Amino acid sequence: MIGILLITHGTLGESLIHCASHVLNKRPARLKQIGITAQDDPLLLLPQARALVKDLDDGSGVLILSDMYGGSPANIAAKLLIPGKVEGVAGVNLPMLIRALTYRDKPLQTILTKAVSGGCEGVVRIPSLAVHNAATGS
Repeated sequence: MIGILLITHGTLGESLIHCASHVLNKRPARLKQIGITAQDDPLLLLPQARALVKDLDDGSGVLILSDMYGGSPANIAAKLLIPGKVEGVAGVNLPMLIRALTYRDKPLQTILTKAVSGGCEGVVRIPSLAVHNAATGS
């Protein structure tokens, strides 16, 4: 099973895991996070991130999801990437995480593609609905 590591600003990763657990009705296995604060030195967090990647990898690989490309979390993630073994995607959102969790028994390249498509396809304009008020007839 592909391990998933969230590297995000603040408590975003923790919140996404909490939300995914709610949607899936259970805490997903092999899913961890690191939250980077303004007080953290990213270079000092690199050993912790490496240890988490090693712990999450059962031989199937690890997908790292980060929040914003160019930010400290994504820059840390970039230092952990090993093509074909540890891959990364920036722009994490809940649809991306759910899609990644759903396909994590597939090869790493598949989960990578599914995560990106889930993140993109999860961003949609909500259509307005015509609301009918039964009490007033309008």
